[in-house]
Amino acid sequence: MKKNHSLLLLGLLLTTLTVRAQDDMLSLLGNDAPVREPVKNAFKSSRVINGHSMEMIAGGVLDFRILHRFGRVNQGVKELFGLDQASMRMGFDYGITDHLTAGVGRSTFKKELDGFLKFRLLQQSTGKGAFSFSIILLSGMTLDGSEWTQPERNNYFTSRLAYYHQVILGRKFNDVFSLQLTPTLLHRNLVPTTEAPSDLYALGVGTRVKLNKRIALTADYSYNFNPGPSPAYRNPLSIGFDIETGGHVFQLHFSNTRGMNERAYLADTEGKWGKGDIMFGFNLSRVFTLDSRGRQGK
Repeated sequence: MKKNHSLLLLGLLLTTLTVRAQDDMLSLLGNDAPVREPVKNAFKSSRVINGHSMEMIAGGVLDFRILHRFGRVNQGVKELFGLDQASMRMGFDYGITDHLTAGVGRSTFKKELDGFLKFRLLQQSTGKGAFSFSIILLSGMTLDGSEWTQPERNNYFTSRLAYYHQVILGRKFNDVFSLQLTPTLLHRNLVPTTEAPSDLYALGVGTRVKLNKRIALTADYSYNFNPGPSPAYRNPLSIGFDIETGGHVFQLHFSNTRGMNERAYLADTEGKWGKGDIMFGFNLSRVFTLDSRGRQGK
């Protein structure tokens, strides 16, 4: 009887050791298995300079953003190389979720109001089931608040409106270099001449090159495929630096466009870089965490 009890105890002990060894082996295998991780900080801001970047505002976070642009540098000393003149856009972007952002803003240029929705369809990631680039969908509209150029004719409220749709395809190649492409459709309800197209098709390019822990070189450019008959039109190009300072990102840049929303910089850019028709400006972003989701996202 004692022999049977001893065999039973020995069998239970061996079974326990075997199960524990299997659990330890599975634990080791689980730790070695690749885990899917999202790629972050391709850009340090939700905008490259003028255009949107592949980055999103975290859920529960409000981004207060000021875009400021002076006059043209080639105006010389009399206008202090453009510093005597200024235009700006002030906006608020809110992260409804980590993948959905809504924003509104107002520009002094044409007293224009704008609003947008930005949705992250796919996010670049590493590990098991990784996706090699991010896809962002963005739609917005603008409202021209300036006075009618021909007040004597019948003017309609809908003529003040314009709409745009974008797909942002972006990839962070490494810790130093990020690149994105942005196919864009802009529709204007009212155009300046009968020859000007209501629909504009453009391709935007944005890039970021990290120089050190706090400073990065950024640039964005948009090529307009059908700008219309205006000989003064130029494709918008902006080049600048991102500087991280505590809770905000400070951007210093030069640009050939006064416009600081999609309708304005895609349809109204006239500055020529080769002639000094460029403007110095800065963008300032300050984020505020409004609920616990934003704290968890940090």
